[in-house]
Amino acid sequence: MGEQFYFAPMEGITGYIYRNAQSRHFKKADCYVTPFIASNQKGILKSRDKNDILPEHNDGIRLIPQILSGRAEEFILMANRIKEYGYEEVNLNLGCPSQTVTAKKKGAGFLLYPEELERFLDEVFGGLDMKISIKTRLGWENPEEFYDLIRIFNRYPLESLMIHPRVRMDFYKNRPNWEVFGEGISISKNPVCYNGDLFCADDVKRFREHFPSVDRIMIGRGLLRDPALLEKTQGEEKETDKERYRDFIQDVCEGYREVMSGDKNVLFKMKELWSYMIDLFTGAEKYGKRIRKAKNLTEYEQIVSELFASSC
Repeated sequence: MGEQFYFAPMEGITGYIYRNAQSRHFKKADCYVTPFIASNQKGILKSRDKNDILPEHNDGIRLIPQILSGRAEEFILMANRIKEYGYEEVNLNLGCPSQTVTAKKKGAGFLLYPEELERFLDEVFGGLDMKISIKTRLGWENPEEFYDLIRIFNRYPLESLMIHPRVRMDFYKNRPNWEVFGEGISISKNPVCYNGDLFCADDVKRFREHFPSVDRIMIGRGLLRDPALLEKTQGEEKETDKERYRDFIQDVCEGYREVMSGDKNVLFKMKELWSYMIDLFTGAEKYGKRIRKAKNLTEYEQIVSELFASSC
């Protein structure tokens, strides 16, 4: 299939409204992974999660729903519910470093309990007729933990092992551990996908030079900073003038307006998106500060209009 780019999930940002706008205005990812869907005892999809995976909300997009779970029976229930919407693959989140998540033995917190994780995977692979991929960190505190973890992962036919080469205690600080990641490539019996700190085309170029055998690359914050990044990494860059970014931003805002009640909620979403995108525009820091302080959508839209009319 050649090189594939995955769009990493970012809670609260990369839902279907954002995905659709990004794929309309810029080169779309080969695959998008949803922000995590928390499992529960009844396998009930929250309305927000259901809306995010509805096929009609993801037309023309290859989507992998991601599940956050620490109980195999709950994971199976949720995966089967998701399967009802036509999905053939689900992703297990073993990477989220949030304290509220890890304290429940979920996300990266599950990595602290390799024996329980192995029993979990035994039950899941024995009871679920779907493709399964895993997004993981190297461990909890020490990268050496990864060698035991990958021996566990090797027991199962994963669709993809998505590795973010940090430990949980790093959160998003320190540099990704390319040394351990490189060893993981040679040890893994499953296809490997890389994730971590690819913010620009030069970062992707350096990664390719270091790991030419890796043909699956996942990007999250880099694509939030520049939704045209895939064009730039693949040598297919189109004209990326401010008009395209302006139309994209407007598209996202209008999408939120259609589904959210109250301008305040829409404004919060747009401020969050601009916290990533503002650095795209040289000298736009003053506009970023004004956007953060905007009290309503009318004020926000005026500031954005001024930004795109400026020479930034």
